[in-house]
Amino acid sequence: MASAATLALLLLLPAILPELMPQNQARFWLANIFGRAIIYGIIAMSLIFLATYGGLVSLAQMSLAGVAGYVVAITINGAAPSIVGGLSYAAAIPLGIAAATLAALFVGLVSVRTRDIYLLMITLALAMGFFRFVETNLAWFNGYEGIRNVLGPTVFGLPFREPHVLYYVSLAVAVLLYAAVLYLVRSPFGLVLQGIRDNPRRVAALGYNVALHRIAAFGVAGFIAGCGGVLATIYNIGISPGSIGLGATVNVLIMSVIGGLGHPIGAFIGSLIFAFFDTFAASIYDRNRFNTLIGIVFLVIVLLSPDGVIGLAKRVGAFMRRD
Repeated sequence: MASAATLALLLLLPAILPELMPQNQARFWLANIFGRAIIYGIIAMSLIFLATYGGLVSLAQMSLAGVAGYVVAITINGAAPSIVGGLSYAAAIPLGIAAATLAALFVGLVSVRTRDIYLLMITLALAMGFFRFVETNLAWFNGYEGIRNVLGPTVFGLPFREPHVLYYVSLAVAVLLYAAVLYLVRSPFGLVLQGIRDNPRRVAALGYNVALHRIAAFGVAGFIAGCGGVLATIYNIGISPGSIGLGATVNVLIMSVIGGLGHPIGAFIGSLIFAFFDTFAASIYDRNRFNTLIGIVFLVIVLLSPDGVIGLAKRVGAFMRRD
């Protein structure tokens, strides 16, 4: 019931916002707060899927999103500069998502036998290696400046970056991926993956291939991150090394922790909180120290509730029911 009410509210949001604020502000909030939160929430959900159901905390998810974004930017017509070109968005977007999935399978293959801090270090090393490779390669990635003018396809005759189109397409993608994750974790694959998270030796003794399940989990997470990466590239009208650097990698981790790693919905809650403070922190606190405010918000939420806003809401609900 709560999920249906939340979905109905999200569907009606473009009609509600103009009733609460001027039209231009409503369009800004729709695209740059809620639309942005949904897009980066998809990328954060790929991290939460791995961490919550596989016990695998990866720092490579933003890089996997970048793989999809760069493939789209390199192959479409109209990008500046034109690297390869020749493809429409209908062909380039599936190609980008497929590339992100393959890259994720490679990350899983490399890091399959590691856990905890060692997995963090390996995925961070892979992410920074990809960042440096992109930054220094002028021929394929245009180096530091990146690739611009990735405007996205037209949807029912409307430009993709029109706020209502961007919002509804991003919401549709997020809902489908969210439902797919909830279905997958209840499937035999998801149950085995959670068994591996809790006790890999016992699951292996039952005859399941632990390594293969972990690599497949990375592949699923890479597919999700790739979908988010394509949307993020179109939202930003392009992609550059700064989009996949250490700052962007840490931001996705912060979104996930703020929202709560215990459930996929935490990715979107954390992303919404992050988008709000990232947009308005400069005017709330200090233009030159807006990252300090974001850091304070992060510390307060983690100190009050190590399992994020979701955990905090659960404790408040339990306290109110007890009274």
